[in-house]
Amino acid sequence: MTPPEVIYLDCNATTPCDPRVVAAMQPFFTSVFANAASHHAAGAAAFEEVEHARYQVAQLIGASPQEIVFTSGATESDNLALAGVLSARGGGHVVSIRTEHKAVLHPLEQLLRVGRADVTLLTPDRFGRVSPEQVADAIRPETVLVSVMAANNEIGTLPPLAEIGEVCHDTGVLFHTDAAQLAGKLPLDVRAAHVDLASLSAHKMYGPKGIGALYVRRGTAIDPIIYGGGHERGLRSGTLNVPAIVGFGVAAAVAAEEMGRDARHSQALRAMLLRGLADAFPGLEVNGSDMARLPGTLNVRLPGVDADALLPAVPRVAMSSGSACTSATPEPSHVLLAIGRSWGEAQECVRFGVGRFTTEEEVVVALEHIVVGARRLLAGRTVVSGR
Repeated sequence: MTPPEVIYLDCNATTPCDPRVVAAMQPFFTSVFANAASHHAAGAAAFEEVEHARYQVAQLIGASPQEIVFTSGATESDNLALAGVLSARGGGHVVSIRTEHKAVLHPLEQLLRVGRADVTLLTPDRFGRVSPEQVADAIRPETVLVSVMAANNEIGTLPPLAEIGEVCHDTGVLFHTDAAQLAGKLPLDVRAAHVDLASLSAHKMYGPKGIGALYVRRGTAIDPIIYGGGHERGLRSGTLNVPAIVGFGVAAAVAAEEMGRDARHSQALRAMLLRGLADAFPGLEVNGSDMARLPGTLNVRLPGVDADALLPAVPRVAMSSGSACTSATPEPSHVLLAIGRSWGEAQECVRFGVGRFTTEEEVVVALEHIVVGARRLLAGRTVVSGR
């Protein structure tokens, strides 16, 4: 349990469950607990709720319910999209970006290793963006798939998604996007953006962990990577996690209704946090795009401050020195290195994520603790270097 005195500013890593989501899930642990695949009245009741949630998730991204495949999360969805398409096509060439989540990069490495894929990774500009022209230039006759995330999980940069999708559409190449960070925070219309496959995660939009989805455009050839009972139209076998699916649906419905308000709230708090940090650290540098970005994501470099040392020095504030999925490794963030940061600079970068339940008071208090902790580290470094 997160101690109550901790101020949570790490909404890119995960978000707390909205109370409305928790309330909606509760009956499905004890009352409506049947297997949604069972052929009796209790199973039919569970199945009906699953289909309602499928509709809610589809509505959030402009899809039809039949195009939503429930998975255990965006990592599985990414794996299913990449391995599933390449299996159905018998292999081929894939274009992606060096700043993708490891849930895309590692499967691509494995597919390359076993000879199933040839991979081209594009280098983004200093803001973390690639252009439609870069994608077009990388596409070859044997290219079967382009994978570009809808919003970067570390620096919050948004790519020109629709323009890249149009390039893929015009060349007959499938387009996949890891939309875990974008969905529920900013509008996403998979049809308008020419997206063929999109990975989603409930816990990034105030839903439960352990549930996600893959949008698969109707008519897209894709093989399963998990076999068994043939659930989810044969694309993802396994007993459906009904409580989590219901929670995912409610989280999607709430996000669709409150997205604009959430975005304005997060953007204002991000600006407040940035102003406070910039005032305290004149050499501060922002990573990512100032314009095309997630409203609540802030990644900054604090010159001279070791980010990994700052986190334990400020125990009252939950923040990140990089992606939560790679924090166990000592290397600097691959995203920051890809946009041109040196190893030393990348180790001075901190990521903050504010969200629906973050308050102005929390930002004010967090700033006080961060500034005090960072200044202590800087003072200690000055003393040591002066010896």
